[in-house]
Amino acid sequence: MNLSRRAEFLRLGGVWRLLRGILSEISPHELGDGFFKELADFAPVMIWRSGTDALCDWFNKPWLDFVGRSMEEEVGNGWAENVHADDFDRCLETYLTAFHARKPFTMVYRLKRRDGVYREILDNGAAYYRGGEFAGYFGSCIDISDRTEMEAQLRQAQKMEAVGQLTGGVAHDFNNLLQVIGGNLQLLERDIPRDERAQRRLQNAMEAVGRGSKLAGQLLAFARRQSLQPRAINLGRLIRGMDDLLRRALGEAVEIETVIAGGLWNTYVDPTQVETALLNLAVNARDAMRGRGKLTIEAGNARLDDNYAANHVEVTAGQHVMVAVTDTGSGMPPEVIARVFDPFFTTKPEGEGTGLGLSMVHGFVKQSGGHISVYSEVGHGTTVRIYLPRSREKEDIPVDVAEGSAVVGGSEVILLVEDDDDVRATTAELLIDLGYRVLKARDAAEAMAILESGASIDLLFTDVVMPGELAPRDLARRAQQRLPGLPVLFTSGYTDNAIVHGGRLDDGVELISKPYMRDELARKLRKMLSPQPAQAREHVISE
Repeated sequence: MNLSRRAEFLRLGGVWRLLRGILSEISPHELGDGFFKELADFAPVMIWRSGTDALCDWFNKPWLDFVGRSMEEEVGNGWAENVHADDFDRCLETYLTAFHARKPFTMVYRLKRRDGVYREILDNGAAYYRGGEFAGYFGSCIDISDRTEMEAQLRQAQKMEAVGQLTGGVAHDFNNLLQVIGGNLQLLERDIPRDERAQRRLQNAMEAVGRGSKLAGQLLAFARRQSLQPRAINLGRLIRGMDDLLRRALGEAVEIETVIAGGLWNTYVDPTQVETALLNLAVNARDAMRGRGKLTIEAGNARLDDNYAANHVEVTAGQHVMVAVTDTGSGMPPEVIARVFDPFFTTKPEGEGTGLGLSMVHGFVKQSGGHISVYSEVGHGTTVRIYLPRSREKEDIPVDVAEGSAVVGGSEVILLVEDDDDVRATTAELLIDLGYRVLKARDAAEAMAILESGASIDLLFTDVVMPGELAPRDLARRAQQRLPGLPVLFTSGYTDNAIVHGGRLDDGVELISKPYMRDELARKLRKMLSPQPAQAREHVISE
């Protein structure tokens, strides 16, 4: 219905109300008196009634309270003033079609609440009769806005989970490929040490492997399958420590302000991932401000109550530490906000962004048991809030230990278990190049056969995700039962529930993520094979 038709409809309704008031001894607002009116006024739903002329002649108290209008204002066609203009045509057509056919109807439309906010209403109507004669229609309405929002959040969560599962599988295979490529490049680099041109080409190729590894890491972060190393930290201390990094990344034209609340609680998260998340948000903010503006980072204590948790999917009520990143940029319209965490979605020009930054932040926050929200207005900037669960543990401040520059190998025997033939062959060559003796197995069952043969083994190096009835975690437990104190090093293109629970590595589990570099592997092995206290050596992987 166009505006003129809508205005005419409303005008005729006003005339109808006037005539009814003049010609009837009973005013419109008295039509609902009696037992039914009293009953309807206490109903938990909004109720309306229309007569044989299809015009509404009565509304119960919940309806009038909702719209903040009187009975005289609503009867006739006055109610139409509260219906959203974009919904009115469809609403009226549904009602009149059902009315003339004397059939029940159901429709959804937006109705303006007394505070001016439009809410989504589910309206069910049906004909009623008196003495067998058609007398009009009754309708009952409920506000389904919260339910609709929850359903949308649930659909979004299910979509993100499905895409995350696919992404995790792709990243796993991709990391295996990168492991083969990177491992062979490092072996090749040692074979041609004097050819400067070849070395330069190898270096370029290794840098590409590094970029591929970073991309796979972003995919795993989105898929909530990255291996986290959480500890109790104070976000205020972490944010202050990022000051120089942020100023270098954002440039001199961006003013940075940090506001840290007193008495800030600790939270149990991976500090490296928090830094990466904040840097991602800061860089996005810089781009939204076109390199010039003000960035504010706030940290404070917050409590998400039961009501908030009930209205948001995957939110746990309780005490949280909140970090807010606010910019003075261009802001985002609602349709962009709705997709802001989707992987590969970006509003930047082609070639200027992967669309994985915010999806990675979202994945990390969810994997850490937290919550993330976005508020933005076009022309007024954006605020991203991250809520991380409070930890009552004492802050864990690590002691920096300088690593020696020399990479040391060894002569111990390593049982290598890997189902991918190329990865197994490349890894074995890396280990042999470091001086180790290697026994190879393609799955857990074959590895158990080697263990049961009585072979001398100093360390078990096994992939996490492998086919077969015997899981790698069970293999590790049986191996340690047979050889108490046997070190076990897991590796994978992505972590799964075998060694990760609640997004965190299980206690006592050692993991090196693919693709790993030769030097990284060498240091990890020497750390695990060096003499340990008796208590540490006797750690057994539990059920």
